[in-house]
This record gives sequence, structure tokens and C-alpha cells, in this order.
Amino acid sequence: MDSIRRHPLALALAAVVLLFLVLSSVSIVPETRQGVVTRVGKPVRLVTSAGLNFSLPFIENIVWIDKRVRDLDMDTQQVLSTDQRRLEVDAFARYRVVNPLRMYLAARSVERVEEQLAPILGSQLRNELGKRPFAALLSPERTGLMDNIQAGLNRVANQYGVEIVDVRIKKADLPDGTPLDTAYEQMRTARQQEARSIQAEGRKQAQIIRAEADAQAARIYAASFGKDPQFYNFYRAMQSYQSTFLPNGDDKGAATTVVLSPDNEYLREFNGRGE
Repeated sequence: MDSIRRHPLALALAAVVLLFLVLSSVSIVPETRQGVVTRVGKPVRLVTSAGLNFSLPFIENIVWIDKRVRDLDMDTQQVLSTDQRRLEVDAFARYRVVNPLRMYLAARSVERVEEQLAPILGSQLRNELGKRPFAALLSPERTGLMDNIQAGLNRVANQYGVEIVDVRIKKADLPDGTPLDTAYEQMRTARQQEARSIQAEGRKQAQIIRAEADAQAARIYAASFGKDPQFYNFYRAMQSYQSTFLPNGDDKGAATTVVLSPDNEYLREFNGRGE
């Protein structure tokens, strides 16, 4: 006690050092983080549970790693599709660290992982879009395209202890100016050619149906003539009267004047079939 009283400053200094060592050895692990404890640069254990964590001060260090899903943005890329369209594509990926030890050994930090994955995402995007026409980005085939990019990126991301959970294209447009105008004109011309083809096919089918109907009508007329020749003659006479005395569709409102003798052979149906 006498020595303590004689050296109060040393005692206070020792208490401060002890408090500093205790605080340095204790860390709070939040729910959103995990860590790799290293000793002289070598990993010795993982910190995966939230709560208090104890480590050796000055000897052990903790590399914190985010557990949450993170975004990996890609710089705008120029991609050439199979129909020779040069596209400006903007995409992003979403990932999370599932193996912190592997991530630390391969890249040391999440930032370095992103630096490694960003060019690979661009490469996968160019490879997949280069296999398809521009129209594929506007169709349901786009979903399969994203799945292929995600699978290819995951094969590389697994080496860094990372899992790719999603890949999305934010924008895929033609460059402004002449290329865009040319592509629009090509698409308009293609749609016009398709419309003409559909119309020609429709006219062809209409002619076929009309010919089949005329043939069927001819068969019916022939059958009716064989069963009742007088009815057939009457029917043909009525058609003749209609085309002769009634105005046709081309001369709407025009009247036809025919002067015939009452006992004319042509008017026999008006006289009770000549009886």
C-alpha cells in the first residue's frame, strides 16, 4: 500500500493500460457481419455469430465481411448481337459471401472480390448476347439469357467464396443517331414484308376456299339436275331473270328496260312454265 501511495501516477497508468487491453480484446459482432480472425496475417478462426467476441490484442486482427446481399454494378458495355446490332448494355449482379474463409484467402477483402468479378460479368454478358439477335432481349428468351449469365458467373464466383443470387440487365439500347435510325427502318421494313406475306397467304387461302365452294356448288347443281330437271331449269331461269332485270352491284340505282312479247319463250316461267 505504501508503494501505491508513493506512485499513484504509475497506478493510474497501469489501470489505463489494462482498460485499453480489455477493450481491445472485446468486439461486438452485429447480425449483418461475419469475420475472419487472423494472427500475423494467417486466418485462425471464423466469427459467424452475433454477440461479443474476444481476441488477443495486438496479435489477432478481425477482417469484417458483410453478410447481406450486395450489388455489383457493371460499366456500360458495347455488345455485338448475331444480327450485327451494336448494343449499349448496362447490367448488374447481386451476390453474397457464403464462405468468408475462402473469400479472405482468395481476395482478402470484398472490394477486391468485386474488382475481380466485374470484368467477368462483362465477359459473360458479351458472350451470351453475342449468341443471340437483338429481338431476343425483347422476348421471354431474356429470362433464359439471364440464367445462363448467372450460371457462368457463379462458376468463377465460387472460387472466391461468393454466391451470385441474381443478374439483371437494366438497359440494352442501340446507340443514338444513325445506327438507331437504321435499325428502326430495318424493323419497319421487315414488319411490312411480313404483313404483305400474310395478306398474300390470306388471298391464296380465300381463292382455294372459293374454288372448293364453287366445285361443291357445281356438284350440288349437277345432283339436283339429275333428280329434278324441271326444278333445275326453273332455278337457272330465276338466276337469269335476276341478272337481266335487276341492277347489278356495279350500277347501283341503274334500271334495265327490256321489251319482249308476252308469249316470248324467255318469259315462260311467268306463264306457269309454258303450260
